[in-house]
Amino acid sequence: MPYAAPLADMRLVLDAVAGLGGEAAELAGPVLEEAARFAAAELDPLNQPADRTGSVLENGVVRTPPGFRDAYRRYAEGGWMGLAVDPAHGGQGLPLALATPVVEMWNSACMAWALCPLLSFGAIDMLAAHGTPEQQRLYLGKLVSGEWTGTMNLTEPQAGSDLGALRTRAVPQRDARWGEHYRITGQKIFITYGDHDLTDNIIHMVLARTPDAPPGSRGISLFLVPKFLPDAEGRPGERNDLRPLRLEEKLGIHASPTCVMSYGEGDGAIGWRIGEENRGLEAMFTMMNSERLLVGVQGVAIAERAYQQARDYARTRVQGQPAGVPRNTEGTPPIIHHPDVRRMLLSMRAATDAMRAMAYFAAAAIDASRRAGDGQAQFRAQRRADLLIPVVKAWCTDLGVEVASIGIQVHGGMGYIEETGAAQYLRDARIAPIYEGTNGIQANDLIGRKLGRDQGEAARELIAEMRASLAELHAGELRVVRQRLTDATAALDTATMHLVGVEPAIAAAGSVPYLELFGTVLGGWLTARVAAAALRQPAAELRAAKLATARFYAEHFLARAPSYLPAIMGGATVMEFDPELF
Repeated sequence: MPYAAPLADMRLVLDAVAGLGGEAAELAGPVLEEAARFAAAELDPLNQPADRTGSVLENGVVRTPPGFRDAYRRYAEGGWMGLAVDPAHGGQGLPLALATPVVEMWNSACMAWALCPLLSFGAIDMLAAHGTPEQQRLYLGKLVSGEWTGTMNLTEPQAGSDLGALRTRAVPQRDARWGEHYRITGQKIFITYGDHDLTDNIIHMVLARTPDAPPGSRGISLFLVPKFLPDAEGRPGERNDLRPLRLEEKLGIHASPTCVMSYGEGDGAIGWRIGEENRGLEAMFTMMNSERLLVGVQGVAIAERAYQQARDYARTRVQGQPAGVPRNTEGTPPIIHHPDVRRMLLSMRAATDAMRAMAYFAAAAIDASRRAGDGQAQFRAQRRADLLIPVVKAWCTDLGVEVASIGIQVHGGMGYIEETGAAQYLRDARIAPIYEGTNGIQANDLIGRKLGRDQGEAARELIAEMRASLAELHAGELRVVRQRLTDATAALDTATMHLVGVEPAIAAAGSVPYLELFGTVLGGWLTARVAAAALRQPAAELRAAKLATARFYAEHFLARAPSYLPAIMGGATVMEFDPELF
């Protein structure tokens, strides 16, 4: 079933939570409409065939599925890569909040394809923040134009989430040809688009250790290692000493080449350090935070695609007489009239609406941090963005998996059959809670760093903002939302105060349910804001849909919020359990 971008929903969310103004507001319509056309015409037809074909490694070169290269060329020619990049680096300078629904469309249409530019977004942010003028001159413009793509090389066979255990080496060198550089040797795994045939060069961002580096994460540096070494004018030249050894066979995203990369089978791959020695993680986290927001958007995107598929199927599939629907001579109505099917579809729709609002809200917070006029305003905006990133990444991707699973359930037995396409969404969605830092790591980051650094001040500031807006929820069905949101924010406040006051191990034991509570309450607040904005819209159907969805979210999601408290506050039960008893 074809994908159609939910443009009316996207525009409403942007208006309600992102605060687009000026030129960006004027351009939002044309940008989103053209992106929707590209997603539907260029990417959507590739999704299912590419999943069956996959990428292959032939004679040391990765070949992507038919159509991927042409789609990427048209993507680059359209200037999509630089949509939210500073014009000083060749971008268009539009807000990240406007680029976020565009990224959602790419991932709804074909997530495996969209992973390639997604990695480049992070590489651009990192180089813009930490690259030298020469590195920016040679590489940044080509990444922004889409002529080249970027990758992230962190993981090694013995070093997954524990980056302090990585062993890749970087030995400093100097010669007349390459100047000050390093020779990189080692092996990296799980490298998304580590090799491909979409562009004529790939720029790898590689974590490695210099010879005298201290142990652990304090001794990690970051290096720029191109597949082809550019000449003085930036043209790709000779092949660097790196290559893909194999492609991983995965549960989903089959068309996205996940490479095992070898660096330095000869003298070592030539690379240049980014930032200061032994401070590579600081630079890499600029890239990772960008990716974490966009991975959260992948959760939204897959949920939207799964919802559309389930909705369209339920509109045509006939099975049994729905309860509460009178029999008539025109035949049995489709399963969308069954109460439980309607419940499942409403659950999918409400969850997707909440995730979308949260992702756009976080993108707007990042925009605010970039345009803040003074240091204090910038600090507060950045602190808000930092608080939101782990919630968006974890909550949206976990819920994306759940929505994709419900989509299969709506299809019944046919959902378990690959031909319908519903199973692919679940397979593709399942990686998002794992990569770019597992969702357990996001929960630990939320309570260990984001709450710990200011004793919960940023979280309480957001909670106060939620409470201050409750007075606006007074019309009709929103009264139900207001009461549920009142109780939910009280639970979030209680949980926040508790975690700030307990020892770190006890807090960590309750971190995942706390993140789930945080996401549930934040999603409910933003859903209510969108519904309130819908009341001002002229389209009666949109108003009715958003009001009903907000009420369903309140009754089926927000109502569960206080029930998270025992798990959040029961960390001692977890820590007192003897690991030998497992």
